[in-house]
Amino acid sequence: MVVQLSEFTGALLGLFIAYQAYRGYRRNDSRPMLFIAVGFIVIMGVPLLFSVPALLIPSIPLLEVQALVQAFEVAGLLCIIYALRMEP
Repeated sequence: MVVQLSEFTGALLGLFIAYQAYRGYRRNDSRPMLFIAVGFIVIMGVPLLFSVPALLIPSIPLLEVQALVQAFEVAGLLCIIYALRMEP
């Protein structure tokens, strides 16, 4: 129970960071901020959408879910790296 609560709290904080980055994108018209927002959404939000059903439905194979979650985490990190490397 504590592990799930900490995972959920981390996901909420990540989505809050994504929201703040999106606001920065809208306010300053900064493409790097858009990619940072997308990266955090992909890292924190999308895996949550896959993990919750996997925890609630025991027949879903956890290995495939974990592989999918890790693929999204890598994609999100690549978005953030791209944002940090691009010219504003």
